[in-house]
Amino acid sequence: MNHQDRFEARERKRARVRRGMYLLPSLFTSINIGAGYFSITQTIAAITRDAQMHLDWAAVAILFAIPFDALDGRIARMTNTTSDFGRELDSLADVITFGAAPSLLAFVWGFHFLPDSINGQLHQHLVQAGAFVCFLFLLSGASRLARFNISHDAQPRNPGRPGRKYFVGMPIPAAAGLLASTVHLCYGIPVEAWWTAVPWLILVGLSGFLMVSTWRFWSGKEINFSRSHPFQVLVLVAIVLYVAIRYSNVVLFFVALAYMFSGIWARAAYSWSRRRRRRPTELHVSPGHGAEPDGYKPS
Repeated sequence: MNHQDRFEARERKRARVRRGMYLLPSLFTSINIGAGYFSITQTIAAITRDAQMHLDWAAVAILFAIPFDALDGRIARMTNTTSDFGRELDSLADVITFGAAPSLLAFVWGFHFLPDSINGQLHQHLVQAGAFVCFLFLLSGASRLARFNISHDAQPRNPGRPGRKYFVGMPIPAAAGLLASTVHLCYGIPVEAWWTAVPWLILVGLSGFLMVSTWRFWSGKEINFSRSHPFQVLVLVAIVLYVAIRYSNVVLFFVALAYMFSGIWARAAYSWSRRRRRRPTELHVSPGHGAEPDGYKPS
């Protein structure tokens, strides 16, 4: 084999490896889509039989998809295999898994099983309002993804530290995780009281609003997995994973809730600091109180 043949063989081998590297992030995205599809089928199954079990499984499937959604982009960047196809596939996967699946779960869990024994008009209004707000959640998630795809170096309305990267608006996996973790916290037991359905209605609507807002949310992109870390970090990560899996009902809910309130708190703190900066730094003394008006000359 001459030099030219060896060169061509090496290039063919490199091309095969390259195709495999492109396949790796798409595999994670496919798992994301599969989890969303499984969640939808479980939510539909809950309507006819064993609602608690199926709704809990539907919530767990959404929570299961979140790390895969975070990993596919990181793996593509680490292996230098980012592509337009991968970005579009990831967005479509997010619409299914973190848009359609949680909105359907939110409606079925929070409003479908409300008993007919409550006031008929109240029951009708709650179900209709629930269906509308869950649709708004889906619409907000799709709009947020579209804005993310077309924006380049978008800046939040309340900028944070210059050295840190932020999401503009609450990311759709976090919003979906908040709804799914709430269902999982209740072990999938559907809502059957109107005083529980009303706060759920507010939470779903608030999640949709935060997605389309221009408030900053921590992105975590400054965490570098390709850099070497001490062994103690691996032990700490293992402990955190064990606690999160063992006590997933409580831990995941409070993590999602804390992330949501972190964005609200950052916006409130920024508004408060701006109001403080706008206050006049000097006291203006009005005429007649120790100061002489303009143009006044003593005789």
